[in-house]
Amino acid sequence: MKQVYLVAGARPNFMKIAPVVRALQAHGGLRYKIVHTGQHYDREMNEVFFEELGIPAPDVFMGAGGGSHAEQTAKIMLGFEQLCQAERPDAVLVVGDVNSTIACSIVAKKMHIPVAHVEAGLRSGDMTMPEEINRIVTDSISDWYFVTEPAGVENLLREGQPQEKIHFVGHVMVDNLLYQHDKLTRANGHAFPTLAFKTGQQRYGVVTLHRPSNVDDADTFAGIGGALREISAELPLIFPVHPRTRANLDKFGIDLGERVTLTGPLAYMEFLNLWKDAAVVMTDSGGLQEETTALGVPCFTLRENTERPVTVDEGTNVLVGTKPDKILAAFASLGEGKAGRRPDLWDGKAAERIVAILAADLEAR
Repeated sequence: MKQVYLVAGARPNFMKIAPVVRALQAHGGLRYKIVHTGQHYDREMNEVFFEELGIPAPDVFMGAGGGSHAEQTAKIMLGFEQLCQAERPDAVLVVGDVNSTIACSIVAKKMHIPVAHVEAGLRSGDMTMPEEINRIVTDSISDWYFVTEPAGVENLLREGQPQEKIHFVGHVMVDNLLYQHDKLTRANGHAFPTLAFKTGQQRYGVVTLHRPSNVDDADTFAGIGGALREISAELPLIFPVHPRTRANLDKFGIDLGERVTLTGPLAYMEFLNLWKDAAVVMTDSGGLQEETTALGVPCFTLRENTERPVTVDEGTNVLVGTKPDKILAAFASLGEGKAGRRPDLWDGKAAERIVAILAADLEAR
């Protein structure tokens, strides 16, 4: 039986491979190993984390760790090459756009192991984003392109990739979201510490910020912070804070005021329980643009571009930018509402389509 390595480097990657694992288990026609490169060490990723996702813990933990982009990518490449030499898989599946994605793709391709890229074809057009470089390089050498939205197909065709390698399958992040949302409706949410905030407000907003262009620049971060403080006078906000973001809040002396509640990073289920009922989500996260679209929650993306245009064209997402006046203007028009719709094939079955295609193609090889 053919074997596929499923590569993940950070907690969000596991949200993307979890539906693929569940689909592989249901299909039964392929063997697989979950490879955790250790790009990010996260103590929240314990046994309970994998139980929530409905998948087993990783088969391999490489422990690559941090460092600069070059150091981290190099460590992952060295470790993954040794792994593939010891037991050569028939295919390597990578997700998203982190350093593990590009590192393992390059290693596999040079060892003549075919590469499947999930979330292929996304483009922001912003080459200052490390993720954009990772996306472009990975897509230049992949053998299967599993695409989440029509713009991804257009981008790949424009870049010269053959039509037969491109598969518009839907979105595994939405698969996982719907799976977790269903679990949440049957679970007891009273254990979540943030429930006190949620039940104490008639309406509230949720904020996440982590991109260097937003939180590492004092002027940009101060401008966004001022807008959030002004919005919070009308709508209380809760802000799960990334560690680097927290450090820069202190470093730059940014005071968000008493109506912005700061918490530490939240586990997936607790965070979902929080944002799914929010009046608005304000974020610079790519994944959250898509998840809010899938559940019909208004979203303001605090960036100048997005690699996920379907969330703007069809979904509930509004590309607001980072200027305080633009953020405040978007909030002022929130009540007018942007209806949005769930995009085609965001139906919870993307992983099933991916596994069916991989199994048929690998059998044919």
